[in-house]
Amino acid sequence: MLHGLKPSETVARLNEFIIGQDEAKKAVAIALRNRLRRMALVDDPIQDEILPKNIIMIGPTGVGKTEIARRLANLVDAPFVKVEATKYTEVGYVGRDVESIVRDLVNEALKMQKKIYEESVHEKAKEKVEERILDILVSGSDATPVNEEDVDIREMLRKKLKAGSLEDREIEIKSAPAQQPMMQVMAMPGMEDIENQMQNLLGDMMPKKKSNKKVHIKDARNILLEEEIEELLDHEKIKLEALENVEQNGIVFIDEIDKISSRESRAGSGEVSREGVQRDILPLVEGSTVYTRQGTIKTDHILFIAAGAFHVSSVTDLIPELQGRFPIRVQLDALTQDDYFEILHSTKNALTKQYQALMSTEDIALKFEKSGMKEIARIAFETNTKSENIGARRLHTVMEKLLEEASYDSEKYKNQEIVVDKEYVRGQLEEIIANEDLSKYVL
Repeated sequence: MLHGLKPSETVARLNEFIIGQDEAKKAVAIALRNRLRRMALVDDPIQDEILPKNIIMIGPTGVGKTEIARRLANLVDAPFVKVEATKYTEVGYVGRDVESIVRDLVNEALKMQKKIYEESVHEKAKEKVEERILDILVSGSDATPVNEEDVDIREMLRKKLKAGSLEDREIEIKSAPAQQPMMQVMAMPGMEDIENQMQNLLGDMMPKKKSNKKVHIKDARNILLEEEIEELLDHEKIKLEALENVEQNGIVFIDEIDKISSRESRAGSGEVSREGVQRDILPLVEGSTVYTRQGTIKTDHILFIAAGAFHVSSVTDLIPELQGRFPIRVQLDALTQDDYFEILHSTKNALTKQYQALMSTEDIALKFEKSGMKEIARIAFETNTKSENIGARRLHTVMEKLLEEASYDSEKYKNQEIVVDKEYVRGQLEEIIANEDLSKYVL
């Protein structure tokens, strides 16, 4: 039986954070499910032949393109990187090469895998730390064998240690410094990847010297815990599993892909490398082998999701080969005034909830009435209509200006409730709303 989220369940989870855009949600949900279906074809030779159906999302800024991809990665706990197409240059030019996308993905996978194993050995590491601290308390060093006559003293100290009565006691531990001295490798602008690899290589070659230092027991716990966790980890296993996770579950989100389309290139001075970047991206999406510091990565089954506004160019302005590698195309709609209200009212991570939590830290209670949220939605929508349309991001601007006074002079509102209704919103933003020229810059 196939496990994991069904497409309808994936869409339901996405609905908790993203309003509307049902077509895009369905597309990514199906792509996700097809991955699980492919993985379930164990010992079937056709498994390797089933390639991911990459997706290209078309729509204005601030309508949820990036959020859909980011939330999708969180749902499946998959290695995920978001990159901007404009940051890369054609091979042979100064700048980041597209293969660094895969290297970044590998680094994310390593962090994820390491965290999983760190949690699994955490309790064992804590026990080892306690024994090391007891060794120091009894004999003065965690490298000195404990005599049998010290057992009673040890158990008495163990009880005190567990009770927390020794936390402020100072002990001497032998520990490696948190950061090793690093030889500076100078690289040309745009060649930061080579610089990082050289520094990592030199860092691995340099011996890690331990030194004695006196610290309180409460601080020693954290220092020694990191060391013990590091000792218990099987780094080779973590690396192999991370590489496998990238190849089978990796997700790459390429934003602003419209900015490297042919028509966009002809409009400016970027003709030199824009189409070249597309051609460099093509092998990654088609399926190729990328060499990384941790090992080789085959990109055949990495899911690529591209996005762009395409308000100047269109998808057909991309080179035909690249277009063909993104068979699923979804159009995202511009947000309506009702959408803005739902974003404030219904989403799990609503800005209203975020501001309530922030202000509660200073004993200020924010109460958002529906009339207030509808007025905020109206102002955001109309401002987007009259000036640059930045989508849901306009809500951040409006909310920040709306609560500026309370945020700045928080002492004045301490232990009070601020009711954010229609009248309050108009009262705070009336001058800006009335002055159309000013609203263009402030909102």
